[in-house]
Amino acid sequence: MGKRREECCFLKPDQEAVVHLYHTNDLHSHFEEWSSISRFVRQEKQRHKQQGEAAFILDIGDHIDRFHVISEATGGKGNVKLLNEAGYDYVTIGNNEGITLSKKQLAELYEEAKFQVLLANLFEENGSRPSWTKLYDLYTLPNGAVIAFFGLTVAYEAFYSQLGWKVSDPYEALEEVLAEIRHQADAVILLSHLGRNEDEYIAEHYDIDVILGAHTHHLFETGLLVNDTLLCCTGKWGQYVGHVKLQFTRKKLISKQARVIPSKLLGGYTDAGMDQSMRMLQEESEQLMNEPVVELKETLHAHWYEETSFNKMLADSLKEWCDAEIGMLNAGVLLDSLPQGHITRRDIHRICPHPINPCRLLITGKTLREVIIKAHRPQTEQLEIKGLGFRGKVMGKMIYSGLEVTPDDIPGNKLLLKEVLVNGRPLEPERVYSVGTLDMFTFGYIYPELANATEKKYFLPELLRDVLQDTLMKL
Repeated sequence: MGKRREECCFLKPDQEAVVHLYHTNDLHSHFEEWSSISRFVRQEKQRHKQQGEAAFILDIGDHIDRFHVISEATGGKGNVKLLNEAGYDYVTIGNNEGITLSKKQLAELYEEAKFQVLLANLFEENGSRPSWTKLYDLYTLPNGAVIAFFGLTVAYEAFYSQLGWKVSDPYEALEEVLAEIRHQADAVILLSHLGRNEDEYIAEHYDIDVILGAHTHHLFETGLLVNDTLLCCTGKWGQYVGHVKLQFTRKKLISKQARVIPSKLLGGYTDAGMDQSMRMLQEESEQLMNEPVVELKETLHAHWYEETSFNKMLADSLKEWCDAEIGMLNAGVLLDSLPQGHITRRDIHRICPHPINPCRLLITGKTLREVIIKAHRPQTEQLEIKGLGFRGKVMGKMIYSGLEVTPDDIPGNKLLLKEVLVNGRPLEPERVYSVGTLDMFTFGYIYPELANATEKKYFLPELLRDVLQDTLMKL
């Protein structure tokens, strides 16, 4: 449960109190501006403290992204080190912390954290709360006003349950926390890794003063007031730092203002100490990732718009890994070729950095045919993907295993199919097939047809590059 924290009183109970919240979200291990952000928030926090004003630094999740070598090599602990050095007070987790790390990695992630992890809707399988989380925190200002902080994360139940966690409906957790804190607190601050639509719904239906948002990478330059709840979010990748100013009189919140500061304008705050820390983390991570995997006898060529022995080999391995009749992945997941000779974990991570999991689907032949036609379209192959776990450039050509596709040869019908064979037999529209593919295809954005698959099985915590590494080690 939460614990009330007291600050020594500089002000009398009937005087005003000012609170500053500096917040980041969805950094996704984009450390390009981190040195400036770190020094800025630390200096602002110290400046406010000298003026007798309270200040907090908060992160709203997805600080970690395993596309970056630091996050991959350290299992996210390098990110925690950077948050410590920047003086963060509270964080909640996003889906990148929650479901791209193994249960052991997440359980150990915050062992050395100097901040509180606020998370109301994640549990052990037996229903107990993880030791590294706190339901909420109460902070008493010098004038006696009490602020409550708590956090919620998006509930990807299928993923969390397979990892050994239990994630609850965020609204149930929200109501539980509010029932306990609303009568104790003069202001309630929610760290929400739920997304803009959910934040707006919460603002319309619940008594929250400020929602610091994340997940959908939206940007509110001066906040958004919904039903007297101030919604805030800073976009993504550390491009902005959020600042909220709250004013209290006689324990009543009388004013709340929000803004964002472009990180590119913080160049004067560059921190030599943080730069050095980043360099050391990078070097240590590179060394950890230099672990040898295989000695290739020949170069494995990647091509985004053509089938090669390399991407076909990965499609075959995905089919086998998922124990499916068909394997299917887009060639764009391999960012580069692998040269002949010594190959390390770093090499594999470099060409396949995505936090994407293998997935086994059951779909009808009719649905499969629709997906094949859509995948064959030039606009699909050339689609530039942002998010969904994909960390590459474009979709690229769809590569199949156990599936032969013959396009229609009638002039003008290039996007139609003449024949589709599944392991040498004609595709049957009503038959249900098992397909080993990528989890990002099940989220509905690219192929809505696959989002409605009758059965989905996600393989966690293994990522696509684990399949690739396993394949290479068998060569």
